[in-house]
Parts: sequence; structure tokens; C-alpha cells
Amino acid sequence: MAKLETRPAGETLAQKKLDIQKLLAPAALVILYVFFSFAGNNFFTLDTLKNILESSYYIGFMAFGVTFIIITGGIDLSLGTVMMCSALLGAYVFKQLHWPLVIALLVTVGVGTLFGFLNGIFVAKLKLPPFIATLGTMMMSQGIGSILTNVQSQTWPTATEPVGGWFKKVFIRADIFGIKGFPVGALWMAGFFIIAMLILHKTKFGRYVFAIGSNEEAARLSGVNVDNWKVAVYTLSGFFVGMAGIMYAAAYTTITPGTGNGQEMNGITGVVIGGTSMAGGSGTMVGTLIGVFIMAVLKNGLSACNLQAPWQTFFTGLVVIGAVLLDIYRTKAANKVKKS
Repeated sequence: MAKLETRPAGETLAQKKLDIQKLLAPAALVILYVFFSFAGNNFFTLDTLKNILESSYYIGFMAFGVTFIIITGGIDLSLGTVMMCSALLGAYVFKQLHWPLVIALLVTVGVGTLFGFLNGIFVAKLKLPPFIATLGTMMMSQGIGSILTNVQSQTWPTATEPVGGWFKKVFIRADIFGIKGFPVGALWMAGFFIIAMLILHKTKFGRYVFAIGSNEEAARLSGVNVDNWKVAVYTLSGFFVGMAGIMYAAAYTTITPGTGNGQEMNGITGVVIGGTSMAGGSGTMVGTLIGVFIMAVLKNGLSACNLQAPWQTFFTGLVVIGAVLLDIYRTKAANKVKKS
């Protein structure tokens, strides 16, 4: 008679705790939305839903890119300032140099990609700690944007302008499908979400990302060129940051030099809330998307409660700390499952 295999009780309990934690992010999203629907002014409306979507676009693109970095065990503190620098220089070449808008869009993505490549070189080739390397590029991107624009705000075209009036209609909202103000940006985010998910979970690139984050030395000994793949990871993230610059410009039009500090925390926190471990080696793009919407709901919900910007910053900071504590607890639970 075949002997039935049973898992130890400790392992079952630890596994159950880990499974429950995976449901925390979706549950938090629903709870926050319901809470602000009652506590906020006019929160449960179609207009507010559109605002939530619009504020999630640029956070989403930042988060998609930095998910790859965090899974490798790295970090990027330059996300926010590089996004602003990219949008600032794109607007500058369009408004001041009178380059075609399509070229300005390419400049925006190109600047973000270039800074991502530099981060990769600093981290992988020059062996700088990611925290220090990206802190340096954070200040570099702020300085370059301010220098080239002579510390003057730059604007992207509005929907009513004769030149480039299609910009907002293509990237943020348009009257299509019989719907006034259809959130076109959601289609862009959904499309790039699918691309990012396929890259992470269905390609050799994604497998190496997880391998590097799980055990970098083991990946190196197995023949993986870790340094080159790290450069590729940071470069890919830079591309997504450039796209975030376009989405931010489409949503807010005016770009101010020297800004962007703190925006990176929206993306990073969204990734961590979504289940990606700061220790590296684990994470999903679906979880990141849920975390992004949590940050967007929080941002709009606090505004609906008539809380001023300092209070919004304060509560966002609490969420950051809570996300990191959750990650620590989640990592301990996962280690218990492995040891059992």
C-alpha cells in the first residue's frame, strides 16, 4: 500500500501565511477605494476614476521599469528626476528649438534610456553601489535639465494648439468610441504592461533577471554575463522612465526644472506593495500594477479628503515604511517555507 506524503504542519502554516500575504495588495486596493468613496468629497465619480487613471500612467511606467531592477537586488533613486529631465528636454526642443513633436517624443524617451544606461555602467561596470550610483544620476539629471533650459519651465502642447494639438489626444484622453474624454493613456499603459510582463516572465532576459536577484554569484558561475545583463536591466528601466516622462507631460503639460524628487518613491513603493522583494529574486508585474493603482488611489483619495500637500507627503511616507516592513515580514515567511 502506497504511503501518503504529508507536509509538516509548520510548513503548511507558513505557506498559508505566504498565500494570504499575496492577497493583501488587492484587498488594500479595494479597501482604500471604498474608504475614500465614503470619506472623500465626490470621490466615487467617473471624473475621479479618470483622474486616478491619469495619475497612474507615469507611476506605472516608472514602476514597470524599476521592477526589473529591484528583482535583481538593485534600486534606482533617479526615477523621478530623470523622468522630469526627460520631459523637460523634450518640451525644450519642441518649444524653443522648434523641432517636430515626434522628434521631441524620441528625445524624451532617449534621455531616459541614456540615463538608465549610465546607471547600468556605474553599477555593473564601475561597481558602484546602486544607492550611490543612482543618487548621483538623480542630481545629475536635475542639474542638466536646469542648465540646458536656463532654469525656465517648459510646456508641452495643449489639445487646442494648432501645432501638436494631437499630443494629449494620443497619450492621455480623446473623444473616441462614442465616449467623451476616453482615457487613451490606459491603453498605452495596458499595452506596455503586457510587454513588460512577457519580458519578465516569458523570455531569457526575465529568467536571468530572477537568477541574478536570487544568487548573483551562482548566476555568474553558471556562465551568465551578469554585468552586461545588469546594464541591459537599467537601460530597459530608463526606457520606461522616458515613457513615464511622456505620460507625465501629457497629463500635466508644464514641466518645472529641478523637480522630480520624491516621485521615485511612488514607483518604488508601488512595486514593493505589489509583492516584489527588496532583497531581490522574486516579484510579478501583475503585483506591480496593483501597487501602482494603490498609490494612485491614495494620491487622489487624500486630495478628495481636502488634505494639503504636506499631509499627502506624510501619509505617502507612512505607506513607504509600511511597504518595506511588509516586505521584510514577507521575506521571513518565504524563508521559513524554504527551510521547512
